[in-house]
Amino acid sequence: MGRLLPSARTFGHAFRGLGFLFQTERNARFHLSSAVGVIVCGLALDLPRTEWMILVLVMMAVVSLEAVNTAIEILCNVVSPEHNEAIGRAKDVAAGAVLIAAIAAVVIAGLVFGHRLLALAASP
Repeated sequence: MGRLLPSARTFGHAFRGLGFLFQTERNARFHLSSAVGVIVCGLALDLPRTEWMILVLVMMAVVSLEAVNTAIEILCNVVSPEHNEAIGRAKDVAAGAVLIAAIAAVVIAGLVFGHRLLALAASP
């Protein structure tokens, strides 16, 4: 019977991959710093639990898709280092998936924070 829990080595591979992602990908660092900003704002505004759950979900979706996009780009560059129209389309579609998630995250952040920030700006 196999193990029910991942091994320490499995976690090591995952953390090494995340380290590579954040060291080499400017967009991943941008998404991570944006997530930190959202967390700071959420703590300052004492958001309710439900809104935290939604924000965490969309933040992790964006970062996860950025990781998948990076993995696809790396693999495509190995499979076809020369220009290949189909590989280019695959890379564009993967980048588009990140964009969709990022747009959703911005809209959700606007819905969660917008009225609160407007109220703060309007208060004397």
